[in-house]
Amino acid sequence: MSSTVGGSVDAGWERVRDAFVANLDSGQETGCAVSVYHRGRKVVDLWGGHFDKERTTAYTDDTLQLVFSTTKGITAIAVAICAQRGLLSYSEKVATYWPEFAQHGKGDATLAQLLSHQCGLYTVDGDISLADALDWNTVTARLADTRPRWDIGTKHGYHALTYGWLAGELVRRVDPKKRSIGAFVQDEIVRPLGAEFWIGLPESQESRVSPMIGGINPPPGEDIDPAIKAMLEQFMGPNSPGGQALSLNGAFGGDGTFNRREVHAAEIPAANGITNARSLARIYAATIGEVDGVRLLDSSTVDVARTTVTPAGEPDTCLIMPTTFGMGFMTHGQFTPYAGPGSFGHPGAGGSVAFALPEKQLGFAYVMNQMAQNLANDLRAQGLTDAAAACADSASH
Repeated sequence: MSSTVGGSVDAGWERVRDAFVANLDSGQETGCAVSVYHRGRKVVDLWGGHFDKERTTAYTDDTLQLVFSTTKGITAIAVAICAQRGLLSYSEKVATYWPEFAQHGKGDATLAQLLSHQCGLYTVDGDISLADALDWNTVTARLADTRPRWDIGTKHGYHALTYGWLAGELVRRVDPKKRSIGAFVQDEIVRPLGAEFWIGLPESQESRVSPMIGGINPPPGEDIDPAIKAMLEQFMGPNSPGGQALSLNGAFGGDGTFNRREVHAAEIPAANGITNARSLARIYAATIGEVDGVRLLDSSTVDVARTTVTPAGEPDTCLIMPTTFGMGFMTHGQFTPYAGPGSFGHPGAGGSVAFALPEKQLGFAYVMNQMAQNLANDLRAQGLTDAAAACADSASH
């Protein structure tokens, strides 16, 4: 094993280690980790590389990582737990639980439409500051008072940041204890599994967080093909749906925003989850089977949540290409292939991903600090995923 890599790999899962080492050796990684659960048991847990851009500190088993939209999958699990307990129904109107949401013609919107990014609420109306976006009551009130960008249910578009506040407010409204989404996730998902995952990071954990390096946009001054530059402007420009969705009208547009302490401390359930690969894989494994006696979701809940409800081949209004959504999860599709049909989970900007595939009894997670210029389908992650899927197939024979 490469000297920069630590961790463990069970017999029969060496292909994942080989892919992980190859990623590090290729120079595409700074620091990263991968973990795989199979049949409820941890079979891969690896970390390697460096904690910082300057490569002065090792990336270790104690390192925590911000995972951008990989957070959305954990929020979707929290919603699914509420549905399983009868606190929420995916077919019910959002306004049944959150009356203020009915403003501006949103009264008939269902949870299923909201969770599958069909409500046209990928940003708020008007300007919003970062401070307002970090204040839960302010941003959720602004969303309730926002006019949909299209007739609800007629199209879908990635709610890159707003998904978390919308889904998280639903959890808060129906939770008998009225916990925030961050507290709900801690109490109902993280602690029972002995995992580490925060939406709203305590100051005591901040020194463990490896800073994100780079971004999904090309560095300033880099020579870019004019055709690609024009496409990026259409897709990510400040006035494009994608640009508005990813920055919340510019509130999160500054360089390094997601490395800031106040952003880590806030609850942004679509984008600021802080965790490690080991915890993410463990959580997903517990959605499809028992992990040390803990199971989060029953199979019928999982089957509803992982069923694609966005129309086949429908382009995403914000991301341009077709995307596939179930109940808050990105499902198997061209944009998110994961380990094949039936997989459900979520990728994060720049590379991270976590998912489960019941048919292979597989829970998988990859996290990293070196951002690639993508929102999903990262080649580093896919190489690891393909290796894990192949090992799972071999283990089943």
